[in-house]
Amino acid sequence: MTASRTSHVLLAVEEAECQHHIAMAFSSSRQRNDPSDGIIRPRPMKPSNPIVSSAQSEEKNHRANGGPLSKLDMSNSGLSRFVRSKGPTQKHRLFPTIDYAARVSHFDPKSDYRDFRGFFVLFWIGLAIMVITTMLRNIKDTGFPFRVGVWALLTERVWQLALTDLAMIASTLITLPLHKVFRKSKGWLWWEKGGMPIQSVYQVAWLALWINWPFLLGWNWTAQVFFTLHTMVMLMKMHSYAFYNGHLSTTEHRLSALDDPKNASTAAAVRYPSSSTHLSELNKIKERKAHQDEENALAQLREDLALELTSPLGSVTYPQNLTLYNYADYILCPTLCYELEYPRTERTQYLELFWKVLAVFGCIFLLTITSEEFIVPVLRDASVRLEDISSTSETFLILLETISLLLFPFMVTLLLVFLVIFEYVLGAFAEITCFADRHFYSDWWNSCDWLEFSREWNIPVHHFLRRHVYGASRPYMSRNMSTLITFLLSAFGHEVVMGCITKKLRGYGFLAQMSQLPIVALQRSKLVKGKRLFNNIAFWVSMILGLSVMCALYVLV
Repeated sequence: MTASRTSHVLLAVEEAECQHHIAMAFSSSRQRNDPSDGIIRPRPMKPSNPIVSSAQSEEKNHRANGGPLSKLDMSNSGLSRFVRSKGPTQKHRLFPTIDYAARVSHFDPKSDYRDFRGFFVLFWIGLAIMVITTMLRNIKDTGFPFRVGVWALLTERVWQLALTDLAMIASTLITLPLHKVFRKSKGWLWWEKGGMPIQSVYQVAWLALWINWPFLLGWNWTAQVFFTLHTMVMLMKMHSYAFYNGHLSTTEHRLSALDDPKNASTAAAVRYPSSSTHLSELNKIKERKAHQDEENALAQLREDLALELTSPLGSVTYPQNLTLYNYADYILCPTLCYELEYPRTERTQYLELFWKVLAVFGCIFLLTITSEEFIVPVLRDASVRLEDISSTSETFLILLETISLLLFPFMVTLLLVFLVIFEYVLGAFAEITCFADRHFYSDWWNSCDWLEFSREWNIPVHHFLRRHVYGASRPYMSRNMSTLITFLLSAFGHEVVMGCITKKLRGYGFLAQMSQLPIVALQRSKLVKGKRLFNNIAFWVSMILGLSVMCALYVLV
């Protein structure tokens, strides 16, 4: 009777254990491989830890070789032999046991665990604690929860700023009628003849006007921060729209000219590097083109040109896109690179849009608190102290002290600026326009050098520079020269922004940007290449220290 009861118990335990493992495996497989949502993840999981996989494999082999329970001798001696044969792999027992296995910790480099959302929540809780303690200190010192210095700057001439910003956006609209003139022209106004120079001159004059406009009106630095950054964004948008449609108009002319092949150019279509094209693949494409015979070359050229005039999604063909609605939609889309059409979501999620707009104002509130309490007072105090000091050593000590006091506030400012722009502002515009590609940044916080950071911190700008600067110059010059020109243009843009904000042209931002090239060369040398932890620490130290140094130099020197 006892042996029969024991046999039934062990059979039930074994059956429950098998069902549990099958259900867990099926659930895990569905979670990993279910493609029904159609969303591309940021990057795939790393392969499983080999230690854990080995332990699990051994456990399965032990279970497979255990044999059916019904055929075992269920006497006391037989039961002892069964338990010994199962060994340490028998998990479910009558008395609760601890489930020990070969596992790694969550923060182990070999771990597959990637969900650290709790630290994101902790970040916001820490900022809330900062706000509460600041409010209590201000109430104690002044009787009011907040200071009013930066708040007054934010609300000064708001309507003038809004109307000027609308006028700046509207002035980019002239690109559309200009392009229609270039497309219909049969002579010197073709895009490759007179159209491109005319558009370039207009862009330079446009930039000069709107960069100087805040100085003419005497705006404060907070208004200039917003307006200057928005001006640079609209410049890149206008350039991408004009030059991509100019490329399409040239392609259309070439395709039409192939009706008379004797008088038309039969040169192969130039393929520019896209965001998914490796630079080493370009030469291979050229070699394949060179080996094609002349008979197939003309048909291939027709196919390439016709394909170029159609959007990748296949719904829009040039020149159907030359409409006011298409241009307005492009201006609102969170991208700097024009395409004939973009992937879209089915509808706008208004609740999600509400939370993102609320988060934008919340981040602006936190940025204001950080500036009022931890940045502006430090700079003001250092400026007063520097006025009464003539010694170089004392000036240097004051600068070092100021930089040290700005380190933590600028680290918080960096994270808040990143969130408000790339997560909430761009996310809100993506919801408004149903823009489906929300990949505005990658895991830049894991960067090991500045080139990696430039690719992952600001993906829209990276795509623009790669497409319209590096890609446009690559057919005419070497890879290193194209990279240098891209960095020079980026450094010039950063210096213009800093000069407009601080109303000083010092060149600190330009030099800091260009110094990244030798630093990257050092980080990719055999001495430190592959040391990811060391390089990531160096990246974060240089990032936080660099922001504080730039601020102190521009404001105090």
